[in-house]
Amino acid sequence: MVSLVSVFATAILPIVAVGGVGYLLGRVRDVETDALNTIVVYVLAPALVFHSLTTTTLAQSTLARITVAILLFHVLTVLVAEAAGRLFGVSETALAAIVLVAAFPNTGNYGVPVSNFAFGATGRATAVVYLSVQAVLIWTVGVYIASRGTAENRLDGVRRVFSVPLIYAVAVALVVRALDLVPPVDSTVMSTLQLVGDSAIPVMLLLLGIQLARTNVGSTLSAVAGVVGLKMILVPFVGIGVALVVGFSDPAVARTFVLEGAMPSAVTPLILVGEFADGEVAGVPVTEFVSTAIFATTMVSVLTLTVLIAVLQSGVVV
Repeated sequence: MVSLVSVFATAILPIVAVGGVGYLLGRVRDVETDALNTIVVYVLAPALVFHSLTTTTLAQSTLARITVAILLFHVLTVLVAEAAGRLFGVSETALAAIVLVAAFPNTGNYGVPVSNFAFGATGRATAVVYLSVQAVLIWTVGVYIASRGTAENRLDGVRRVFSVPLIYAVAVALVVRALDLVPPVDSTVMSTLQLVGDSAIPVMLLLLGIQLARTNVGSTLSAVAGVVGLKMILVPFVGIGVALVVGFSDPAVARTFVLEGAMPSAVTPLILVGEFADGEVAGVPVTEFVSTAIFATTMVSVLTLTVLIAVLQSGVVV
């Protein structure tokens, strides 16, 4: 078994360190994050995605297999979370919150850096594909889930997927690859894109830390215990099952896929419930429930991801 201390030091500690700086900054200064979010969404992330997809050594068949696996994983996790919520007879608002928290992992400002540190270039390339596919799902299926009680808002929400530059970066990258028009790796264009894209990772981590610093946990922590267990314990096994069924030829791709699915809850669901959902979960506003769940899963992930990476690197599972 790979040393847990070694895994933590090489794959998790760098994430915790940079995120921790963001957290401290968010506690001592009133940082305006809207501008940073805009820069990430409209400049840094698209550059990262475009450069990674056009320069990746992953074969087209592997990219297609990853996409199929991601779709299958999300279908299964939505069904599992839905069944869990129905079993306990929760309200529609609570059900939407539980599904969003459980089904959509933080593949962006957490997943990409961790996968990069854990599995190198292949891990980063796989994580970027995961991020790209999930971006489409979360702004379509995610909006539908969040707006169950306000159906008139669904179409407006789904339209937002076409305003996210990352989607176009994916489309252009795939077209350029298909037509064999990718500029040389050492060209000015590609070097510039790499420089801009690489800066996305530290900025994403700083933003994550700042966002966590602003989360009001309080007494809500006990209310999210169930969904935290679902997200961080049960859902990773779904990812392992999907990886085994799909049958990736490259172990690093399979392991990164499992790792991405085991990430803590994404931040985007908080945006979705804030705009499309209304009501309470376990006696607290739905936005407070989701923000606390994001905070709790992120804290728990420091331990769970360290163990999972050690298991994956040892080759015991996939």
